[in-house]
Amino acid sequence: VQLQAYGGGLVQAGGSLRLSCTASGRPFSIYAWFRQAPGKEREFVAASSWRGEAKYYADSVKGRSAIGRSNVDNTLLLRLDNLKPEDTAVYYCAARAEYLSGTMTRLGSMYEYWGQGTLVTVSS
Repeated sequence: VQLQAYGGGLVQAGGSLRLSCTASGRPFSIYAWFRQAPGKEREFVAASSWRGEAKYYADSVKGRSAIGRSNVDNTLLLRLDNLKPEDTAVYYCAARAEYLSGTMTRLGSMYEYWGQGTLVTVSS
């Protein structure tokens, strides 16, 4: 099983960014994005069931983000709009074989597989 996140970079405040994560090796039931800012704990960003019927967002990104998956190659996606300096963090993709729902999707400990992270820096 392998997850590999990419797409981070330096973006000006107010801009947009799309993060991608290649996922291979086995089927998953749910996937998510987390982030960790310098000096802070890892936090939940968004999660989605594999088929997309259930999606969850952190309050900090709700309304300006979208989680999804490419049906062509199963690439996991996270789009962030109206970026703010406080969005600066290393972003990680994660996935789990068994399904989760509700508040459980926000717990990093529930995910078995993790990508290596991609750095997003938002300048003011």
